[in-house]
Amino acid sequence: MDVGIGLPNAVTGTSGAELVEWARRAEARGFSTLGTIDRLVFSNYEPLTALAAAAAVTERIGLTTAVLLAPLRVNAAALAKQALSVNALSGGRLTLGVGLGARDDDYELGGVEMRGRGRSLDAMLEKIEQIWAGDEVGPATAGAPRLVVGGHADASFARAARFGEGWIAGGAPASEYPGLVERLKAAWAEAGREGEPRTMGLAYFSLGERAVEDAKTYAHDYYNWLGPDAADFLASQTAQDVEAVQRITSAFEDAGCDELILFPSASDPDQVDLLAEATGR
Repeated sequence: MDVGIGLPNAVTGTSGAELVEWARRAEARGFSTLGTIDRLVFSNYEPLTALAAAAAVTERIGLTTAVLLAPLRVNAAALAKQALSVNALSGGRLTLGVGLGARDDDYELGGVEMRGRGRSLDAMLEKIEQIWAGDEVGPATAGAPRLVVGGHADASFARAARFGEGWIAGGAPASEYPGLVERLKAAWAEAGREGEPRTMGLAYFSLGERAVEDAKTYAHDYYNWLGPDAADFLASQTAQDVEAVQRITSAFEDAGCDELILFPSASDPDQVDLLAEATGR
């Protein structure tokens, strides 16, 4: 199983200098990809913008939106061009992971109706597929990005089988992962796809002297809409020591995950080195 690391693009207060240093260190330590999280009503960096910055200071490491909330983008053609641009700038390293999101305030501020957002995403992916297959919109020096779809609903698995090369689980624990992969593979077979779908997952980590404090601060900041008890629970699920990191990565590998992206609770680039040591890099 490949192990990637999330950029701290959704950690409040992250500076541009921290983000690019994080990217440099992640590549040097051998992580498979840099991931980003997407929100609109939050103090995060926009995912493709953050990955473009990371692309400028790296040469090998993958770049993954895990996931980008596609229905909140202005239109499919603009998103297709943005993704092509980051893929070209990075020499073909982008995986565009897309999903729906579930926050009312994101959709309200974006002026997009939540109802019917699945149909909107399907229409966007159809248009993106057409644009990437043609030669009207570029840059196309690196070809089209890889595409994966996130979500746990049956429609998400069908969407992944129809448009993508795989699927990413958004925050599902390793214990639930095998059942989700079975549903993905069933949708893959029903769609008549050959081969095996790419399977991805994500989890959170917080290491070092401030591990417990950082995990709690981040969970209450990012997930405050779920309430304090839920935020406390999510903080408790964050890997806060070497043994927990190793336990989570082993569990996802045993569950059939091809690539796991571990997202941070703090923006200090030393977290990259701590995770690298915990995962044997």
